[in-house]
Amino acid sequence: MTRTRIEGLLAAFPKLMNTGKQHTFVETESVRYVYQPMEKLYMVLITTKNSNILEDLETLRLFSRVIPEYCRALEETEISDHCFDLIFAFDEIVALGYRENVNLAQIRTFTEMDSHEEKVFRAVRETQEREAKAEMRRKAKELQQARRDAERQGKKAPGFGGFGSSGTSSISSNAAALITENIIESEKTKSAPVSTRPSGSNKALKLGAKGKEVDNFVDKLKSEGETIVTSSAGKRQQEAAKVLPPPAHIESIHLKIEEKITLTCSRDGGLQNMEVHGLIMLRVADDKFGRIRVHVDNEDKKGVQLQTHPNVDKKLFTSDSIIGLKNTEKSFPLNNDVGVLKWRLQTTDEASIPLTINCWPSESGSGCDVNIEYELQEDKLELNDVVITIPLPSGVGAPVIGDIDGDYHHDSRRNILEWTLPVIDSKNKTGSLEFSIAGHPNDFFPVTVSFVSKKNYCSIQVTKVTNVDGNSPVRFSAETAFIVDKYEIL
Repeated sequence: MTRTRIEGLLAAFPKLMNTGKQHTFVETESVRYVYQPMEKLYMVLITTKNSNILEDLETLRLFSRVIPEYCRALEETEISDHCFDLIFAFDEIVALGYRENVNLAQIRTFTEMDSHEEKVFRAVRETQEREAKAEMRRKAKELQQARRDAERQGKKAPGFGGFGSSGTSSISSNAAALITENIIESEKTKSAPVSTRPSGSNKALKLGAKGKEVDNFVDKLKSEGETIVTSSAGKRQQEAAKVLPPPAHIESIHLKIEEKITLTCSRDGGLQNMEVHGLIMLRVADDKFGRIRVHVDNEDKKGVQLQTHPNVDKKLFTSDSIIGLKNTEKSFPLNNDVGVLKWRLQTTDEASIPLTINCWPSESGSGCDVNIEYELQEDKLELNDVVITIPLPSGVGAPVIGDIDGDYHHDSRRNILEWTLPVIDSKNKTGSLEFSIAGHPNDFFPVTVSFVSKKNYCSIQVTKVTNVDGNSPVRFSAETAFIVDKYEIL
């Protein structure tokens, strides 16, 4: 069929449709239109008059079930945004004008194109990358050791070929030192390693421009389209850093108060385990403020276990809640985050849960009606960017949302429903979400929660910082972060 013919048939469809009748097909002299209303849109299937209408209706139903897998709303803009995904899915249903014998689960598998060979290839690449980094560290240690031996003996540093090179060229002691320091420093700071190339027969190894030196192997992977994935913990810290930026002005004395919560709760309400780990880190940027004391206000009534750094005067902290060095003549390290106080809270008391989640799925004739609600039990907390993630059964389409506080996002690829709330505090203590979808009650667990907060859970704060000599107050800045390590309702 030509494009003009297709456009003509589609243009004629609205004129032929009669809304007063119950059937969902229209016939002309040459073709049959089979259609299905979908809110403001229509799904139309154009066939010959000789085709089996029962098979056409089944094909049409499968088309209409595919659309919610990719589109959150049945609107023209949403369809346009995901047009290519829909075309690829439709192509799995109909090939060369004939219906393929596939179901929704198979269509999802085919479009994802999950490949065992690709997984093996990626695993081999990751192994090669780790081996290359280990080899790089070993070579860096050899270079550094040889340079030290040469300096100790008062001789010129021996020559080294490039990694994997059998050449006899050499490099100067300063160049070797610079390469070694760059490689070791890059390992410490987790930045891109230094790029080294095998030297030629008569050319010395040259250093690249600063800031552009990258590891050959990683660079090669990137050029082939590979992506270097960071760890989940690093991602979580990056997300927390985006949500909770550091203070605009940081003083010479800066304190970080960080807490992480790990919580596992049963769907019936019992708390299986809850742990909160806290840490106060001190950073001194000016040597004249090295001899200081940090005054801590501890209003905790939950039974937190406190532990000070070995160099901190434990008796002074126990009696006056003041953090100071045992040797008052010494100073805190400069330009280094030093953990001076840490604490731990472990409990199975349900009253200690900061945010309770009650998920109540009940079976109905067409599937499950799910009611989920939250309640903030700690009024002093203010939780930001809260995401409550509910797993959904696969292959049943999008959920039908009823009443909701906040917003939601349905991820059809991962089969999850994300309930998002920008803020939960004392003014917004409770909220609920209702939705319906095909499935069984066990399909909607475990429910996971993530959030960040600028107020910590345990009531431990820094009130002031003073000099050891004269006890005069010193200006300081502080930042507090309360983040989730794991928060599950099983």
